Amino acid sequence: MTSEQQIFSYGKNIIPYRLFYSSRKTLEISVFPDGSVTVKAPVNADLAAIDMKLRKRARWIVGQRAYFEQFNPRTTPRLFLSGETHLYLGKRFQLKIVPGSQNRVRLINGRFFVESPDTSQRHIRTLMDTWYKEKARHQFHLRFDACRNATISADHPKPRLQIKRLKKRWGSLSPGGILTLNLELIKAPKECIDYVITHELCHLKYPHHDPDFYRLLEERIPDWEKIKHKLEVLMS
Repeated sequence: MTSEQQIFSYGKNIIPYRLFYSSRKTLEISVFPDGSVTVKAPVNADLAAIDMKLRKRARWIVGQRAYFEQFNPRTTPRLFLSGETHLYLGKRFQLKIVPGSQNRVRLINGRFFVESPDTSQRHIRTLMDTWYKEKARHQFHLRFDACRNATISADHPKPRLQIKRLKKRWGSLSPGGILTLNLELIKAPKECIDYVITHELCHLKYPHHDPDFYRLLEERIPDWEKIKHKLEVLMS
């Protein structure tokens, strides 16, 4: 699947969009929560015909972008105080801090209950981080095994999975066969975790982001673009 950056105009609006050509029969237009627009078109589609389709849907496209603009998806910095919400597997749970004789974090009835004799923000953050790491080890290995079985053949060497905090990436695959996942992914929906793992596993067969790579990724996850945008907006 090949792609290129294009623009079209509607009144005073100049709207950029990403155009993807693939082996499909119809044209698909998508508007994502961050305001970006993508178009999937058949490989033999004429650019003038695509532009005409976009103009016919322009009012809807502008309306969708305006709709999404009213929301602010960015998560404010967490203070680790009772009442704020924290993500886990794509869902938000309210935090309740309870003084107690032991250190423990529990997820009960849609709320995070953190019990500790030390209720300082720094200590609560440490307890939450430890809880997230334990959950990540369990969930990431489950998703890794499922995605590996669905993505690559058994004759490929199994990458070694490690979990770290990454500043700019959700995952990476080293030449030595180490698949690294960002700890923050544990806060994302499972479909987003699967997308990141599958993306990296596709690099076992195609090391670069070339058309063959994207063809394989789309075979495994046909709606990977929407999932990628969902991840970026939710976790921004």
